[in-house]
Amino acid sequence: MSLKILYVTATQDEAGALKNLPGIKTSPEGFLFDEHEIRLLITGVGSMSASWAMTKWLSVNPKPDLAINAGIAGSFREDIINGDVVISVSECFADAGIESQDGFITLAEAGLENGDKFPFRGGRIVADNKYSRIAAQLLKPVKAVTVNTATGSAATAARLAARFDPDIETMEGAAFFYICSREKIPFLAIRAISNRVGPRDKSKWNIPLALENLSEKLNSFFLMLYE
Repeated sequence: MSLKILYVTATQDEAGALKNLPGIKTSPEGFLFDEHEIRLLITGVGSMSASWAMTKWLSVNPKPDLAINAGIAGSFREDIINGDVVISVSECFADAGIESQDGFITLAEAGLENGDKFPFRGGRIVADNKYSRIAAQLLKPVKAVTVNTATGSAATAARLAARFDPDIETMEGAAFFYICSREKIPFLAIRAISNRVGPRDKSKWNIPLALENLSEKLNSFFLMLYE
């Protein structure tokens, strides 16, 4: 089974996880991994950049058989550590809402959005297709939140944890989930943990390890598509 895959990532460094796959070859249109044709889309960081880049790409290219969002992420959990690679099975826009006297309320809670209207289920967007189920055999399934401002304090981390009970934090994931769901494109999101969500201290981050492990797991996932 050969697939046409759109590989979506935020930065050149994260794109290296794809380029470093053993046996991957360049082609006029992107890359080849055995029979799979892979197009690389580097969007830039954040939901706005991801949304524009994906919408632009989809407006001039045929829909892929599978879209993969891959990159690094922060972990809220002590048992999800630097270097772990996970699959996001649900996402939400964690800072899209309204600030009130009583604190933050989501758009659905404010009556400005239906949290159970497609593509949302209980305020979240869910990745549920045959490819995400294959990846879940290899990787730990997690709940993600997407933010426009990366968390850098214990207070914000605690607030997000209490409000959404997330496992990881991303800056593009929910936008990717939303667009793929709307366009009816099978999709999955694979994230490698580079840091703990909380007070920003880059001395405790390990991006090289995260990207090395991401490349390894991507290779294993692509091989599973043939089984």
